Amino acid sequence: MNADASTKRPGGRSTRVRAAVHGAAVALVGEVGADQVTLPAVAQRAGVNSSTLYRRWGTLAALLADVANHRGDTGAPPLVGNLPTDLANQAVWTLAELSRPGGIAFFRAEVAPEVDERHDGLRECLRRVSERFRPVLDAARERGDVPPPPSLEQVLDRVIAPLYFRVVFSIPGTDDAYVRELVAGLVGESPFEP
Repeated sequence: MNADASTKRPGGRSTRVRAAVHGAAVALVGEVGADQVTLPAVAQRAGVNSSTLYRRWGTLAALLADVANHRGDTGAPPLVGNLPTDLANQAVWTLAELSRPGGIAFFRAEVAPEVDERHDGLRECLRRVSERFRPVLDAARERGDVPPPPSLEQVLDRVIAPLYFRVVFSIPGTDDAYVRELVAGLVGESPFEP
């Protein structure tokens, strides 16, 4: 039986090419910084023709945004059943993701105006970050925590927004302790241990 040529096969060549290109982009950004990476360099590292990258992504910013969108949340900390600790663990993990080599470059590319017009990067980034914290808040509500957990909007406004702001502008002192203080201020406690 012949497969329709227009149907993409899951796990087919397209998936392998994307994985190779994403891996090459992450490696190069980590090695030389996003401002030194070019599409031809990524293509060479990935072992594909650079025309493939230009055809599929068009620009380096679009490629980096795609990488950011597909990096996933692997390695997120498990819930321990304590709201302050679970919120802090998720926020500290978010900081680690932003701070890893290339992390902020991928975020900046994802929300860049020239990319965002075509890919709605801001909305996708907000959705992805929100989904990291929603299970923490849902679990606390299901447990019947008293006082009730903050809203997702409060978490975004009082923990995530300041965290992203400080990382984007490289403000000193943006570390695990700072993140835990943000969470403690939100839930009305003094800083706590992980």
